Amino acid sequence: MVILETHVASAWVDYNGHMNDAEYARVFSLAVDALMDRIGLDAGGRERLHYTIYTLETHLCYRRAAYEGQPLKVALTLLDRDVKRLHVFFELFGEEDHLLATSEQMLMGIDTQVGRPAPFPTAIEASIAALPQANTDAWPELAGRAVGIRR
Repeated sequence: MVILETHVASAWVDYNGHMNDAEYARVFSLAVDALMDRIGLDAGGRERLHYTIYTLETHLCYRRAAYEGQPLKVALTLLDRDVKRLHVFFELFGEEDHLLATSEQMLMGIDTQVGRPAPFPTAIEASIAALPQANTDAWPELAGRAVGIRR
């Protein structure tokens, strides 16, 4: 499911002539915002429900360079969830659907009135249930990776 479409802004290009590594994180952050909008946690929903989502952990994997002006799209797969957390996997694609990067993230639902984790509101839970979810035995190939030197 494509959750975000954008392009490489000129301000995102570094001294190597391609999108800076930090800007990949920006694009995935924008994808989290798009996810929040999709499930009903846009600005109005956050204010009305006193609820938001925080990112607890992220794992970025860079596959290819992206260049100024290049169109980008981010696809979402829900890997797992419970009453207040989402384990999501984003894939960033460039032209010709070349995989540019992935971001695996753990997101936490937060009650903004008390500033603490809390279960998803009922309406949000229903929207989350409609997201595409990977079967536990069929996760994307790059999901669940660990950082380390292979020996």
